[in-house]
Amino acid sequence: MEYAFLGTTNIRVSKICIGGMSFGQASEQFHPWTLNQDSTTEIIEKAYDSGINFIDTANSYSNGTSEIYIGNAIKRLGIPRDKLVLASKVYFNEGKLSKEAILREIEGTLSRLQTSYLDLYQIHRFDYHTPIEETMETLNFLIQSGKVRAIGASAMFGYQFQNMQIVAQKNHWATFQTMQNHYNLLYREDERELIPICQQYGVSLIPYSPLAGGHLTHPAWESNSLRSKTDKVLKNKYDQAKENDLEIIKRVEQMAQKYQRSMAQIALAWLYSKKVTSPIVGATSWHHFEDAIQAMNLKLTDEEIRSLEELYEPHQIVGAIQKSE
Repeated sequence: MEYAFLGTTNIRVSKICIGGMSFGQASEQFHPWTLNQDSTTEIIEKAYDSGINFIDTANSYSNGTSEIYIGNAIKRLGIPRDKLVLASKVYFNEGKLSKEAILREIEGTLSRLQTSYLDLYQIHRFDYHTPIEETMETLNFLIQSGKVRAIGASAMFGYQFQNMQIVAQKNHWATFQTMQNHYNLLYREDERELIPICQQYGVSLIPYSPLAGGHLTHPAWESNSLRSKTDKVLKNKYDQAKENDLEIIKRVEQMAQKYQRSMAQIALAWLYSKKVTSPIVGATSWHHFEDAIQAMNLKLTDEEIRSLEELYEPHQIVGAIQKSE
């Protein structure tokens, strides 16, 4: 396993992160394909034994049961708290990023995860209704109080992220150390502004959906997995650009055949070539994580990277929330 530090912190994470959206009580309201407690525990145990120490979740995943299952798994396995980097998120809740909401939601998250602190607390989206100063001051308070070690942000527009960093700097508050954005070979819109801004601030990229919800792992657009058949969010993310994306997927397949590797390894190797710190891999089978780990020792040439990238066409924004929404 390879490791890296988050931003300018001393928080050392594995270069693969376990995505907690795969865990929690299955439901039609959220996702019918998530793993139960026993399966969650099994994956976390195997991941820890393989050197993966980074787990990301959110207060909204499976109505909070993702955090519960993760907390239960850590307790059952007896993993020392300081051997793990636990991350969660706040926004999709009453009050979004208001002071009252953040202070309420952090307590719920800590309780469900059965821990006294988070290593990384992220805002899940940008809040148009709460002053930036209120949000950043409250996040800074959580660090000062010892409940959070570092803060991060997730999908938003570049100017929003920069404005939040500027407010924090002016007030001598904690700044964001990570950006969990939507980034993969089929969605590269953040390369224009958000990613260069992150690089300017020394912020680590920990992208979600690094395999485009599974589209980058097999040649056909659809698969037989329960997620592929039932995940409406996945369809909204990618179906609008299906024609262009299938051409890119074909390139990934060809390169996988050349290297005698899986398509997932090619897609992740491309992300590592873009200096991503730790892609968040969401999977419901351990062999998918085993496969992903192998991507760290695969180095693509500049020519191969250009080949994978050259067919990309601009996509509709997926992730960052427009003000009218």
